[in-house]
Amino acid sequence: GGVQFGQLYGMADHISYSLGSQGYRVAKYLPYGPVDEVMPYLIRRAQENSTLLAGSATKVETDISKKELARRWKSNFSFASSASA
Repeated sequence: GGVQFGQLYGMADHISYSLGSQGYRVAKYLPYGPVDEVMPYLIRRAQENSTLLAGSATKVETDISKKELARRWKSNFSFASSASA
């Protein structure tokens, strides 16, 4: 039960992180197939989300991605250190 969200992989990840931290289930999807069939779909999604891809939203995405990478790095590094001890 409950509300679940689905988003195209790589689009508005800051929204995914926010929803996930509030307890919502969030799934990312990645279209696959022949390039000539997938590209028109991806281009439409990019056009629909062009405001998310411009200006300060890009900086927000970059900052959140950097923080998430650092969190994962620290998490994995701590685990590796404690596992080898």
